[in-house]
Amino acid sequence: MPPRWPTKPDRKDPAYRKIDDRMNFAVHVAIAATINSGLWFVHNLKATNWEWLPWLTVSWIVVLSVHLLYISAIANYSDTPPKST
Repeated sequence: MPPRWPTKPDRKDPAYRKIDDRMNFAVHVAIAATINSGLWFVHNLKATNWEWLPWLTVSWIVVLSVHLLYISAIANYSDTPPKST
């Protein structure tokens, strides 16, 4: 069951932004896992010589790590909007 939001969703709400970013990260992980596992399955099944496949997997892991770092340590979910210059 997906999470229910008690009020009308608003991107200005810090709690909504936080859960939205985490759900986007979960979708990103699911897409990466699906595509990578499918490519590795075909690679092993057909005994292909895809030298780029490990690089793709490592690159995707790096991108996922940066995404996780952003949502867990860098993103600002405070009530106050960022100051504009």
